[in-house]
Amino acid sequence: MGFIDDAKDAAQTAGRKAKEAWEDTAERVGDRIDEAKADAEVRKAEAEKESVERRNDFKEQLRD
Repeated sequence: MGFIDDAKDAAQTAGRKAKEAWEDTAERVGDRIDEAKADAEVRKAEAEKESVERRNDFKEQLRD
């Protein structure tokens, strides 16, 4: 029965490693998605800032 126990342990180890690899991959993908969302928010904020600056410059020109 030692052979069967060894095979069972090997299968459990392989299953555990596969699960860990899947969880790591899922976490990495989630990290990349979070990073992409953060980059998009930064670009949006920068665009909004530029828009406000242009609007303020235009208002200043109208005052002159």
